[in-house]
Amino acid sequence: MRRLPILPTLLVLIAVAVMVTAGVWQWQRAAWKEDLLARYDRAAKAGTAVAFPFMEDQREAALYHRSALECRRVLARNPIAGRNAAQEAGWAQTVRCATPEGEAEVALGWSRDPAIAAWDGGTVQGIVAPAAHDVRLVAVPAQAGLTQLAKPDPHDLPNNHVSYAVQWFFFAATALIIYALALRRRLRDSDKAG
Repeated sequence: MRRLPILPTLLVLIAVAVMVTAGVWQWQRAAWKEDLLARYDRAAKAGTAVAFPFMEDQREAALYHRSALECRRVLARNPIAGRNAAQEAGWAQTVRCATPEGEAEVALGWSRDPAIAAWDGGTVQGIVAPAAHDVRLVAVPAQAGLTQLAKPDPHDLPNNHVSYAVQWFFFAATALIIYALALRRRLRDSDKAG
């Protein structure tokens, strides 16, 4: 133990502790994500309707439930990449609506052409789906003569926390093995020199 370098050993042990902590955290996140996906799956299968979540603190509980809103005025139109119910790639025609409760995004339907579909608003029914840092209502049935978009599926959300946890544990083990081999070589060289 006299010949064990204190500072490098301490740095390696701290790094390994950080990696193991990151692995444990990812493992816990995997369990949390499984619970979240199970809740979303139950919401999707239940088919119960909820009020459209205009407030940020309402979004999580409304995801994958059926909902409706009244689009009184179209504020903006935006085609984005999307898939139809047959999983063909194309354009999801989305609009930003002014409603009595506030603004909301609505995915009207799917087309092969990115040209904006003509639609002046009205009452829309559909499914609440995630949209970046917001939510949108995916219209069911599709509006404006468009084809039905793919139904929002909670299983499309990534759940790769277990693989991240395994990576962190592997990095920690690798760091320990490399450091042990380096120490062994150093001690062997030291014995030869002495």
